[in-house]
Amino acid sequence: MKKELPARKNIRLQGYDYSRAGCYFVTLCVKDGHEMLGKIVTPVGAISNRPNTLVELTKHGYTVEKAIREIPICYQGVTVDNYVIMPNHMHMIITLRNGYDSGGRLIIAPTKVSAIVQQYKRSVTKQIGFSMWQKSYHDHIIRDEDEYRRIWQYIDENPAKWTEDKYYG
Repeated sequence: MKKELPARKNIRLQGYDYSRAGCYFVTLCVKDGHEMLGKIVTPVGAISNRPNTLVELTKHGYTVEKAIREIPICYQGVTVDNYVIMPNHMHMIITLRNGYDSGGRLIIAPTKVSAIVQQYKRSVTKQIGFSMWQKSYHDHIIRDEDEYRRIWQYIDENPAKWTEDKYYG
């Protein structure tokens, strides 16, 4: 007899339109927490636990970064405002914009955050030859400018706080 798995919990905000213009904080994790995207390094002479701590990317980490940079090319009206690639996860702020292009044509963000994330994961998987991603992802709808600044700062400081990170070790 086949064991029945529990239903996956829907972690998206019920009733919210994720194709709506706005800013979204997205986190993707590597399956089983494998640290395959990079390692945390502190440059010689730098003080540890300061924002100058860096992530030295692996080959897979560079593939992840290249795919992040391609998101705005693939999706008109979508930008990645800030991101960090950590050893076993990555964070990014994705902004969906509605507005007008230089020719005066109305641009409406064409897709949902989930479609962008799915395509992103597929692209990385195809480039490296296997799926390294944990199922699903975490998102947070950024509601105001103060929250946007706090999340931006969190992304910038994440490498320096690696040993305190819930994904560490």
